[in-house]
Amino acid sequence: PVVKAEGAWLELEDGRRILDAISSWWTTLHGHRHPRLIDALKTQAEQLDHVLFAGVSHPPAALLAKELVSLATTLPAAPGKELSRAFFSDSGSTAVEIALKAAWLCWIRRGQYQRKLFVSLEGGYHGDTCGAMAVSDPDPFFREYGPLLFETVKIPATPEALEATFRSNAGKIAGLIIEPMVQGAAGMVMHPPSFLAAARQICNEHETFLIADEVFTGFGRTGKTFACEHANIAPDFLCLAKGITGGMLPLAATLATEEIFASFLSQEPADAFLHGHSYTANPLACAVALESIRLFKEEDTPRKLNTIGEAIEEGLHSIKAEPWVKEVRRLGGITAVEITSQNPGYLNELSGRLKNEASAHDVLLRPLGNVLYAVPPSCTSQEESKQIAKAIETICRAAAPALQP
Repeated sequence: PVVKAEGAWLELEDGRRILDAISSWWTTLHGHRHPRLIDALKTQAEQLDHVLFAGVSHPPAALLAKELVSLATTLPAAPGKELSRAFFSDSGSTAVEIALKAAWLCWIRRGQYQRKLFVSLEGGYHGDTCGAMAVSDPDPFFREYGPLLFETVKIPATPEALEATFRSNAGKIAGLIIEPMVQGAAGMVMHPPSFLAAARQICNEHETFLIADEVFTGFGRTGKTFACEHANIAPDFLCLAKGITGGMLPLAATLATEEIFASFLSQEPADAFLHGHSYTANPLACAVALESIRLFKEEDTPRKLNTIGEAIEEGLHSIKAEPWVKEVRRLGGITAVEITSQNPGYLNELSGRLKNEASAHDVLLRPLGNVLYAVPPSCTSQEESKQIAKAIETICRAAAPALQP
C-alpha cells in the first residue's frame, strides 16, 4: 500500500520510498502534493465545493474554459477553425466519447446520415467506454466486447493507408481519431510529424473531422504544449485529461471549433448536445486545473520535461547497441526501450519478468509488454533522472537473457 507522496516520490506502508517514474499512469504533471495545487484546492473548498453544471455555471469553469482555449492558440488553425469551445467531463474516456458523439451528431444535423464511419489507427487506445473501445484496437482489451461496438476501420499509421481508406470510403467517414505523435498503450509507438500533417491534409480534402486524443500527450509530455504542435496543425476536436489538473483530481475537457458548437446552438432543447454527468466541471477540479496551468506557464513545463527525457535517454546510451534492444526512442519527457521479441505486444511474456525486476529497484515502472518506458513528473531532478535510467538499464539487462535461445 502507498500511504504518502511528495514530489516525484511515493512512500509505502513499510517505509520504502519509490520513485514514480510513470507519473502514476501519466497523470502527475508537476509532482505529488504540489503546495500551490493544495492551496488552490483548499481555497476553492472554502467557497464552493460542487454544483450541477446544467443550467448553472461558476467562475472556475468559465475561467478554465478561457485558459484552455487560450492554450490551444498554439495550434495554427485555419480561419474559422480555431478551437474556441470547451466541453467538460471527468476522464480521458469520456473526453473521447464526447468528441465521437458530437462528430456523429454534427453530420446528422447537416443531413449527412451516411457519415457514420470512424477511422482509427492499429494499436490505438482511446479509453474504456463503448465508443472509445470501438475506435481502439481490440487486442488485448476489447475483443470480447465486439458485439456491443459500432463499425470502425483501423489502419496502419501511414499516409498511404490514410489516402486509400478515405478514397474507398468517400463521403462515409464521420471522423479520424488519432493519438498524435505517440501511441501510449501500444508501447510508446512514435510517429513522424509528417504523418500527423498528412492526416490533417486528408481530413481537409475529404471535409471530415480530425479528432486528436491528447489525453496522454497534452500539457507538455512531448516537449510541446500539445503534440499537434510538432506538425503545426490544429484538430477539429482536442481531447484532454490526465495532466489537466496536474494529476490531483479527475477532470477532462473536449475542445471543439465554433462551427461544431453552432451545430448544437438552438432554442429547441432537443437540439442541444445532451451529455453530462453529476460532476461535470467540478469547481474543485477546475480551480486546481487553473493553478496547474499557471505553474505550467511559469515553469515552462514542456522544456522541463524535455530536459528530463534527454537525461534519461543519455543514461540509456550504453544499451542502445545491445542485440536484444530493438530501439530506444524518446519524444519530450517520454522515453522507451523496446526489447526484441518474437511476440511483441501488451501481453508479451516478458512483461511479468520486467515487472518483477522493477520491484527491486525502488522505481515505479510499468512495462507495456516488451517495452519499458519512463514518463516522470516535471519536478524530477537530474539525479533522479539518472536513477530512472540506471534502473531501466539494469532491469532490461536482467530480463534480456530470457529471450536468448
